[in-house]
Amino acid sequence: MLATVLRSSRFPVYSKPIVTLFHPICRRFYHLSAVYTPLTPQMDAADASEETLRGVLAEKQASVDAQAGVVRKLKAEAAAKADIEAAVESLKALKIEVSAVAKRLQAVVSSSGGGSGDREAFRQVVVNTLERRLFYIPSFKIYRGVAGLYDYGPPGCAVKSNVLSLWRQHFVLEENMLEVDCPCVTPEIVLKASGHVDKFTDLMVKDEKTGSCYRADHLLKDFCKEKLEKDSTLPSVKVAELKHILAVLDDLSTEELGAKLKEYGITAPDTKNPLSDPYPFNLMFQTSIGPSGLSPGYMRPETAQGIFVNFKDLYYYNGYRLPFAAAQIGQAFRNEISPRQGLLRVREFTLAEIEHFVDPEDKSHPKFVDVADLEFLMFPRELQLSGESAKLINLGEAVRKGTINNETLGYFIGRVYLFLTRLGIDKERLRFRQHLPNEMAHYAADCWDAEIECSYGWIECVGIADRSAYDLRAHTDKSGVSLVAHETYPEPREVEKLVITPSKKELGLAFKGNQKMVVEALEALNQAEALEVKAALESKGEIEFGVCTLGKSVIIKKNMVSISMEKKKEHQRVFTPSVIEPSFGIGRIIYCLFEHSFYTRPSKSDDEQLNVFRFPPLVAPIKCTVFPLIKSQQFDEVAKIIARSLRSNGISHIIDITGTSIGKRYARTDEIGVPFAITVDSTSSVTIRERDSKEQIRVSIDEVASVVKEVADGQSTWADIMWRFPTHSASHVDD
Repeated sequence: MLATVLRSSRFPVYSKPIVTLFHPICRRFYHLSAVYTPLTPQMDAADASEETLRGVLAEKQASVDAQAGVVRKLKAEAAAKADIEAAVESLKALKIEVSAVAKRLQAVVSSSGGGSGDREAFRQVVVNTLERRLFYIPSFKIYRGVAGLYDYGPPGCAVKSNVLSLWRQHFVLEENMLEVDCPCVTPEIVLKASGHVDKFTDLMVKDEKTGSCYRADHLLKDFCKEKLEKDSTLPSVKVAELKHILAVLDDLSTEELGAKLKEYGITAPDTKNPLSDPYPFNLMFQTSIGPSGLSPGYMRPETAQGIFVNFKDLYYYNGYRLPFAAAQIGQAFRNEISPRQGLLRVREFTLAEIEHFVDPEDKSHPKFVDVADLEFLMFPRELQLSGESAKLINLGEAVRKGTINNETLGYFIGRVYLFLTRLGIDKERLRFRQHLPNEMAHYAADCWDAEIECSYGWIECVGIADRSAYDLRAHTDKSGVSLVAHETYPEPREVEKLVITPSKKELGLAFKGNQKMVVEALEALNQAEALEVKAALESKGEIEFGVCTLGKSVIIKKNMVSISMEKKKEHQRVFTPSVIEPSFGIGRIIYCLFEHSFYTRPSKSDDEQLNVFRFPPLVAPIKCTVFPLIKSQQFDEVAKIIARSLRSNGISHIIDITGTSIGKRYARTDEIGVPFAITVDSTSSVTIRERDSKEQIRVSIDEVASVVKEVADGQSTWADIMWRFPTHSASHVDD
């Protein structure tokens, strides 16, 4: 007889291993079955972890395998029919349990990734609407387009212009920054100094038969994610392995990445053909400057280098005062191996970058107090490494505890948060993630990314990094021009300075033509290295000294160099400033804004879903529409008077004097995110309808432009306006 089945809210639970409840012959095989662990209420709760469910699933699958062995054994020994049927029923029950847990696991995995099917369906609706309403479309579409290139249409251009205008106002004007505009074509030597020529690469693989190219790390990442999301039977060891690969993906060498692709049998996604070994591909578009071809250059991969090379002049323009910030908005170019994800990964894009130059010994910020009380989702490296999620953290507390390296970095993180939320980014889907040690450049003091969640997952949209003094030092070394700042002391200070005096005569006799390289190597010693050389010379009379430019070591004797610490009076301190760099990917921000602003609502007749973009008025491509309620010359004239008034106040608008029903006209403009609709239903006053609430107020014709401007410019909210004007219950059909 079957054991009594005890059921929790979702999964059936057996009181003990079923195989012990049948014919005695079954007991001989009890050891084959893993001890059955019932799914406890805690495990069964909505927050059951993926790890817990995978463990339960593994145990249940082991029970299924063992019970299947029992059934086979009973049949082989020609056991009684009743015993075989009971064992089969037990096996079926266990399989039902496995299926239930597998479904629960799939739900947990899907929800942690946002539900891939739902995400893709939502994205398709959004993208279809954006392309149909000409927010953006693939470039060169009549020639079948080019991957990674997009054109912004009229509403897309307006949204982008409004985003950049708000960025300028929020950062450049409010922070008194120095804005520059530098060329997109950059000489090779500049990008050689910055490291882009040698290191700005991704690893690429090719389809060995068709020659199609793919980014190697993306193929491995996609494989691991798909396995984790769709294969519920993965053993816990394999799950841990795949998750580890995702965590260290950026750290894998060329050889390690190639080995993983081979180990997992990853092939070309489109053809399933074998792939080549990975090799580095430089992402910059190369060109030549001038007709001779002798001056190589590149299309800039970022705007920052133009600011760094102009530091000396900007420092002079700012009256030799620190700190100060320079800003630039412009196009950047990256020859992506396999562009995908629409506006998120493209070959030409708009960046808005800030380089804030600060004394490395004082990274406090006078306005940090203005943002210190902000609380938002942060994802410090400690939470990432312990497998936890992002948490609400107070910004001031994060700086005080050292989670964020310094006040200036913290100040810009706070300002970025305010900017993004003012744009219309959902604060519940915005987090600031700290770079893990394996992501950090060796010179960086601290780095955070503003990540926005959309249908593609969490997307890095803004990077905020303390890059220390790396960039200015790199350009100083390459150009020979000192990109430094000065601090003048009120009173001279006595300091102890390292003095290295090579004896050029003795070095010349010893090294002849190599003398210059030995002298440069000695003069390049830092204080600790120089004092170590001095101690060795005093104790031994000579030292073996490595000269990297010679590629070998030489013997330096005591009479060849003098090393001492001398006290000197200094009137100023010369130093290379540190740089705090917020870098904004405007296209990525705009795409996430599109998704965060999009929703659907039923039409009045409930026979269709209407698309709406709830852009804040500041960002909306068009601020208002003007509709005569009915086709009437009198109302048309009033509409034209209002349109002239809106135009003179600089308010973008659409005037629609077609005879289409007012509900359809509302729906058309809601679909492109127009926040206000002015309906002309008399010759003395009009109604203004707000897009999302569909509430209406009545305003005189003389006041309508000033009211719309007040809300569109962010001086007042719609709620403020509602208090001042009478509400209107429209008799005409809405939607």
